Amino acid sequence: MQFDRLTTEMRRLALLAGERIMEIYQSDDFETRTKADDSPVTEADEAADAIISAGLREAFPDIALVTEEQAETHGQSLSTFLIVDPLDGTKEFVQRRGDFTVNIAYVENGVPVRGVVYAPAKNRLFYTAADGMSVEEKAPFGEAPGKVEPIGVNATPDNRALLVVASKSHRDAATDAYIGQYAVRDMTSAGSSLKFCLVATGEADLYPRLGRTMEWDTAAGDAVLRGAGGEMVRFDDHSTFVYGKPGFENPFFIAYAPGVLLAKS
Repeated sequence: MQFDRLTTEMRRLALLAGERIMEIYQSDDFETRTKADDSPVTEADEAADAIISAGLREAFPDIALVTEEQAETHGQSLSTFLIVDPLDGTKEFVQRRGDFTVNIAYVENGVPVRGVVYAPAKNRLFYTAADGMSVEEKAPFGEAPGKVEPIGVNATPDNRALLVVASKSHRDAATDAYIGQYAVRDMTSAGSSLKFCLVATGEADLYPRLGRTMEWDTAAGDAVLRGAGGEMVRFDDHSTFVYGKPGFENPFFIAYAPGVLLAKS
């Protein structure tokens, strides 16, 4: 894989998809329907998916592609692949809360090594550079990258006063009970894969997820987190989180800055 080209293409496609998403988001009305798993899907999800999947297939025809909105891609058995969630946080989109993202990642031998997370309504763009290190590019976003700043997790999190981020739409009693095992200074709620990016920038120290997710929900944010020095482990046994699992389904997980002393699950 040519990582410089991959970074360029993922960034370009994320921005194009984000532009189309915002056109629909800012319209007076948009179509929403319910998928077979009872999750919502909008015309923005489908428009963004069409842009990204066409671009990736043209640029990298020999790399397998998995995307949330194309069910026929979900039956593959893969360890190296591109994976896309064209609009993560559809509930946030429908409720016009802004916490939604475009996610594109490249998984190599079960590890998400490159990714881009773009939050178009918040003008925040995170990605792994060609060298694998994570950056945040500052708006406005043009055809060529503008001001780019390296990001990194909090190197010395204070375990007596942690910064925790949790899901805005999927918070439950089990999550609160787990968080209750830590000394928390501040608690933030955020939607979509932005939670990974808040840990990656040091704006949060810990993000536990005790709920169903799919690999397209997490791969890009996980790549950005790892490229910023963070870690992602299974919730049950704290083992390394891997990709290419059957059906691309995730177990519960914990994303964190390595200095956090993890509580027993």
